[in-house]
Amino acid sequence: MYYLMPIHQLAAIVWVGGMFFAHMVLRPAALTTLQPPQRLPLFAAVFRHFFRWVWVSVIALLATGFVLLFSWFDGMKGAPVHVHLMLTLGLIMTAIYSYIYFIPYGRLRRNVAAENWPEAGKALDTIRKLVVTNLTLGLIIVVSTAAGRYLAL
Repeated sequence: MYYLMPIHQLAAIVWVGGMFFAHMVLRPAALTTLQPPQRLPLFAAVFRHFFRWVWVSVIALLATGFVLLFSWFDGMKGAPVHVHLMLTLGLIMTAIYSYIYFIPYGRLRRNVAAENWPEAGKALDTIRKLVVTNLTLGLIIVVSTAAGRYLAL
């Protein structure tokens, strides 16, 4: 089952790295160069493309993660603490992402289409806050997983 680990890692990189790029690079650049009538449609389009990759990543992470969990550790009972943390935070991230996708992202799309910039801005701000939460959780997973293998966490 070792061949699943690169898929698992790549899916995590796409999701966490995409959030890092969107929040730490794209957002500041868009805020300083674009007004809301240009910025909000840009983010709606960026999310449309990125969220497709996040769904692929979520499915890949869950599928490979559970196969690896049961093949390497015989389930949660044999898994080290960092794997418990990874699974718990990963499920929380998935729930937050699902909420983002189905609620505020839907509001963003509808309000951008209607050119209702104040409401689109509110939806984008909700997405931003939740992405920061997920990015933080994702970075905690990355650090604890990398360290956990060597520190027996």
